[in-house]
Amino acid sequence: MRFPTVGEIATTKVVTVDKNDTLLKVIDVMCLHGHRNVIVVDGCCFYLLSINDILSAKMQQPHLDKPVGSLELAKIPTVYKNENILSTIEYLNCNLEHICAINEDGTLHGLLTHTDITSSIDPDTLMKSFCLNDFLKLGKRVKWVAKDIKTSTVLNEMIINATDSVMIVDDKKPIGIFTTKDVVKIIRKNLDIEAPISVYMSSPVDTLNKESSVKEALDFLTSKHYKRVIVVDDDGYLSGMITQKELISLAYSRWAMLTKEYQEELSKINESLIKKNSQIEHLASRDPLTNLYNRYKFSKLFELSQKTMVEREGEMSLVMVDIDFFKKINDTYGHGAGDKVLVGVSGLFLSLLREEDIVCRWGGEEFIILLPSTNVQNAISLSQKLRRRIETMAIDALYKGHL
Repeated sequence: MRFPTVGEIATTKVVTVDKNDTLLKVIDVMCLHGHRNVIVVDGCCFYLLSINDILSAKMQQPHLDKPVGSLELAKIPTVYKNENILSTIEYLNCNLEHICAINEDGTLHGLLTHTDITSSIDPDTLMKSFCLNDFLKLGKRVKWVAKDIKTSTVLNEMIINATDSVMIVDDKKPIGIFTTKDVVKIIRKNLDIEAPISVYMSSPVDTLNKESSVKEALDFLTSKHYKRVIVVDDDGYLSGMITQKELISLAYSRWAMLTKEYQEELSKINESLIKKNSQIEHLASRDPLTNLYNRYKFSKLFELSQKTMVEREGEMSLVMVDIDFFKKINDTYGHGAGDKVLVGVSGLFLSLLREEDIVCRWGGEEFIILLPSTNVQNAISLSQKLRRRIETMAIDALYKGHL
């Protein structure tokens, strides 16, 4: 699972204004592009200018000819575009819902919003089994008003509560929504704010049932380009509202949990593969009966030892061992007894040889021993010792004699 970088999902077509532009010019820019927020650029610092900021300024001074830089605006946090998207998680709990993606030189690359984050989430990692009703906390937060309340009252409450939307209800059923986009129109056209809010609300309202899944809610936001989901019950009564921020936090929590689970699972799989690979390598290099090296593995080890011997100008010796009268053992006592003899002789080799010596079952009753750093005289001496010990071995209860 790969998390995208900030630059990969940031919106690069960002509407910006200079700090010296007037508020009236900003309103024209908002209307032209259909935005309710713009980015104010002041060198390598970026600020968010919202319609609420303009609305507050207009309440204090009707004329909008003052420069943008004269307002106290919220500074937008910045993240380098090459950083992982997870580095933005800490900003999801702040009121500001924008993050600037910047280039290495501090210039603006793009803008990251909750919409961008939502669109980048892989639906396969989401909690399809959880429904919106499991996470509703709307009754405490959603702001709703009756359809006949004055627009000026709603505007004042939006300024005081720093909210960007208000639900309009009739008999507890949502009939419209009033957002900062509607505020832009009112200010630009200088409309009558004493009119009922129902005049300016957006209607009808798109809603989701409270039993809808989180995945459905995210698909809904992405397809509709909304910032919030209005949730209703089976009878159409308002149950609440869930914002992008809540859904993103929920999705990322699940994403992080799945990633941890996948990492643990992959770790176990990796351990299993390493173990299995070790087992396969062991089987491929060992004689299944005696557990000594087989001919293939011995050839590889011999090449390495010979190369080392040549480089160091050293010596090494090879000892060939063949068990006499082995066919007689098989014919007289059976192949099971013969196998026991082979295993017994192999164990004797391992007990008498050094750790660096290499023993191989060459085939049948034949063995080969590689003795690194051993001259011919020492190899002959060791061979005689091995012969004497084999001659005196007790080969099972079925057979005892000279080999």
